[in-house]
Amino acid sequence: MTVRKRVTPILALAFLCASAASVSAQVEINARGATVRVGGRVHSQFATSSAEDGRGADFFNRRARLTLDIRVNDRLDGRVMPDVSGGKASLKDAYFRLRLAPQLRVSFGQFKRAFDLYELDSSTEMTVVERTGRINGVDSCAGVGGVCTTSRFTEKLAYSGRDVGVRFDGALGERVSYLATVTNGTGASGGDENDTKSFAGRVSFQVSDNVTVSANASVHDYVGGGETNERGTAFGGDIDVGSFRTGTTFKVGIIAGDNWKAEDDVTGDVPSFITGQAILAHYKALESEWFEAIEPAARVSWGDPDRDSADDGGFMVTP
Repeated sequence: MTVRKRVTPILALAFLCASAASVSAQVEINARGATVRVGGRVHSQFATSSAEDGRGADFFNRRARLTLDIRVNDRLDGRVMPDVSGGKASLKDAYFRLRLAPQLRVSFGQFKRAFDLYELDSSTEMTVVERTGRINGVDSCAGVGGVCTTSRFTEKLAYSGRDVGVRFDGALGERVSYLATVTNGTGASGGDENDTKSFAGRVSFQVSDNVTVSANASVHDYVGGGETNERGTAFGGDIDVGSFRTGTTFKVGIIAGDNWKAEDDVTGDVPSFITGQAILAHYKALESEWFEAIEPAARVSWGDPDRDSADDGGFMVTP
């Protein structure tokens, strides 16, 4: 397992010594004609790394969230989800949604951009501990830093993740669905920094009851080095087989686009990146008072931050 040859032992130690535990709960309240479902989860984690700049053995709360799902009537609902992990408070989700028709639902507020499958999956249903495969002390991927994994590219280049704006989604018949967002582009709880917007969208086709194929694209606006409005573009596709808590799950996707954070300061050239990821897991429910299930999982993620440069990418293997 390598991310460049020089960090070969880091992966083995980081992931064999990484562990996570979570606790979640939920209750429903009815008041003034509305239904409020209150839920929450605490996700505690331990990680260590052999990297020279790593923090050594580290206990931390990865997530500590309270979720309020509010349903006013058949036409109007919403969600508020604050987070107090990492020693600071932040707002993850905060939106209301109008259900105009099965073909069109419109949401206003803060939510995830409509891009890649791995980021859109809730953290309550992820089959791996960390989307980005974060390893303390590893900072080897040009532009985005860290390890060259799919979610590292899409998160740090702001093609995915939470943002503020408007979202459209709906079903076009029995097998086709879509999701589209128009957002500020500055991330969660951030006001816009220029007079342009970011766009993202995906279209999904349900091949069968257990197989969905999707195509996605994202255009992120940002302020460039010359204080001008610039845009980075990414696109890709993914296949989702099965679902969490129902047995075997397989997810595979590929994304390519502009690595605008690695822009050349002299020429202004923006390199293009490419990344792919596959995750296989099997969820086995247990009839136990103490354990819900056991879920063996494996991930392979590969990324190249500059397609015109040789030997600057890497693999992440998570057994």
